[in-house]
Amino acid sequence: MNIKENSKILKLSYVFKNYENEIKEAKQTKKDYEEFLDELLEKEINQRKENGIKKRIRYAKFPIKKYLEDFDRKLYNPEFIKEFEELDTLDFIEKKENIILVGTPGAGKTHYAIGLGIKACMDGKSVLFISVPNLIIELKEAMSRSQLTAYKRKFEKFDLVILDELGYVSFDKEGCEILFNLLSNRNDKGSIIITTNLTFDRWEEIFKDAMLTGAMVDRLAYKAHILDLSRNVSHRYEETVSWKNSKNM
Repeated sequence: MNIKENSKILKLSYVFKNYENEIKEAKQTKKDYEEFLDELLEKEINQRKENGIKKRIRYAKFPIKKYLEDFDRKLYNPEFIKEFEELDTLDFIEKKENIILVGTPGAGKTHYAIGLGIKACMDGKSVLFISVPNLIIELKEAMSRSQLTAYKRKFEKFDLVILDELGYVSFDKEGCEILFNLLSNRNDKGSIIITTNLTFDRWEEIFKDAMLTGAMVDRLAYKAHILDLSRNVSHRYEETVSWKNSKNM
C-alpha cells in the first residue's frame, strides 16, 4: 500500500490530502526526516483540533456566533469586572457552577452567554444552546414518543447548557413540571447558564406555582454567579442608530 491508502486507513485526513505538497516542500527546503515528520504530524493534530472545535460549535446550535472579545464590559457595572474575568476562565464549568444573567431586553445577556459557550467549545467542552420555550416543546415531544428518559440522559451529559429567554413565555403546569424535573436532575452534574428578563421575585409569573418556583430558584441559584446586566439603552438600539447614521453619511 502507498501513503494515500495508509493515511486513509489511519484516518489521517491532513496527510491524505496534503502529503504530496508536503513532500515536495520538504525536498525543496531540504528538511531532514525527523523535522519533516514532526511538522507533518503537528499539522495533522492542529487540523483535528480545528475540526473538533467546528463540530462542537455546530452541535451546540448557537443561533449566531458571538465572541467574548466583542463583549464590551465597560458598559456594565464596574463591580462585575472581576466577575467577568473569573467567568472567562471557564473554571465555573469545572466546578459545575451555574450562571444566571438577568437584564432588560437587548442588554447583552445572550451575547455573553454565547461568547462563553463558544470559548467552552474551543476548550474541548460539549455545549448545548437552546431557548427555554423550544426546550419545553422538545421535552413534550420526547414525552409523547416515550423518549423523555433518553432526552434527560443526553441533556445531563453536556458540560455546559445555555438556556436562553427564560421569562418571555409562561408555561402550562405540565411544561413547568417537566422543566423543573429536567433541571433538578442536571443540577450538580454540569453547569447551566440562564438568561432571563425577570428577577427572581417575578419567576412565579412563569411557573405559576409558588412552591415550585421557590424550589427552582433554590436549586439553580445555589452557589451560582448572578449578574444583573440591565442597561438603560439596549445594544440593539445602539446598533440600529449606528447603522442608520452610516446610511446617512
